[in-house]
Amino acid sequence: MSNCRTGCPTQNHESYSQCLQESNLQMSTGDAGRPSSQKKWDAELNAYQSARKQGIQPAGTTLKKVQEAVELSNKVGKAFDAGTNDFKG
Repeated sequence: MSNCRTGCPTQNHESYSQCLQESNLQMSTGDAGRPSSQKKWDAELNAYQSARKQGIQPAGTTLKKVQEAVELSNKVGKAFDAGTNDFKG
């Protein structure tokens, strides 16, 4: 059994740890989920901002809450305000 990672060019390290250290890999425990969660965060905030520009006040910033408020507004033809649970205009 090799003590080296798959991409190691020498495949001759005494331990897996030594192989990683000499490869100069830099990792952080928080990096694993960051790209997709950042995209989700950005998409939710963009959707919320778009709804607010239309006069809609969703019950929250999650995509689900924003979509619900937009759908209600589109059905009634008036901007929904979750704060009053009513429609503006």
